[in-house]
Amino acid sequence: MSGRLLVASTGGHLEQLHRLEPRLRPTADRVAYATFEDQQSSSLLAGREVHYVPRIPPRGAKQALVTLPQAFRILKSGQFSSVVSTGSAIAIPFFTAARSLGIECHYVESSARVEGPSLTGRMMTKVPGVHLYAQYERWAERPWAYQGSVFDSFTRDSAVRPSGAGINRVVVTLGTMRGYPYRRAVDAVQRVLAEVAATDVSVLWQVGDTPVADLGLDGRFLVPAADLSAAIRDSDLVFAHAGVGSCLQILDAGRCPVLLPRVAARGEHIDDHQWMIADELHGRGLAVSRDADALTAGDALEARSKGVIAVTAPPFSLHTGHRSVPSSGSEDVAA
Repeated sequence: MSGRLLVASTGGHLEQLHRLEPRLRPTADRVAYATFEDQQSSSLLAGREVHYVPRIPPRGAKQALVTLPQAFRILKSGQFSSVVSTGSAIAIPFFTAARSLGIECHYVESSARVEGPSLTGRMMTKVPGVHLYAQYERWAERPWAYQGSVFDSFTRDSAVRPSGAGINRVVVTLGTMRGYPYRRAVDAVQRVLAEVAATDVSVLWQVGDTPVADLGLDGRFLVPAADLSAAIRDSDLVFAHAGVGSCLQILDAGRCPVLLPRVAARGEHIDDHQWMIADELHGRGLAVSRDADALTAGDALEARSKGVIAVTAPPFSLHTGHRSVPSSGSEDVAA
């Protein structure tokens, strides 16, 4: 009997792993998750076997060490023959424990990493026996393999929607990462909606840590996943930061979003990886990407005219057996 433990931080990492799960080959007889406990994981993994661990923030080395004993207890049960993770730092204690116990490990780099691996991904290249996967073929060189992307499940709808007709329902979703407000996006959306939307437009503001009380908006830190998905499906236009989880949720609903990537230099995120996501989706014709300060009415109308359809993505094959030791050339890829 084969058991597989799926390990991911909440947010985009968990969303990606959950979507990749049915594509993973070979299949496993038993599948469980290890993640943080919050509204997203409780909703997304309802009815599933889940091991909750203390939250590990980005680059939280100390918190990762604290989680190591719990990772050992979970994996020493003998119920799991493989561990798969999409990151981020939560992969470190679980892979450390798994490899010391001789358990097979697979690290799938986030689709946010368009040009190369993250810090966690680079660390994984140093762990013997970990199989590594990129979600972009253009940088998938040894030791990284390419088996596909979460975005393979979508393509642009060839039908053209009326760009300026009836913008009555709008969704704005800016994620829930604490400590990183994104007021520029709120101000930009308000400015553009005054030009393109109906006077009685209904707007759902999911603003995370962004303060909006002075604007008189009904801003919500988090909207339950099911409620947010329903609102997006019923919307005429969607604005979002370029978080992977938000993007996937919007594409699921058949909407082409206006993406407003956060900028690290403005204190909106820890780095500029959202620009990589936005550029990738813009290039695929699945989104319209713009810096918040440069957002125009034309961007909103362009997104309104486009749609997205779901397609069947191919299986994601996990390698088995010992991973080759990285060559000197692969160090350049991981740097």
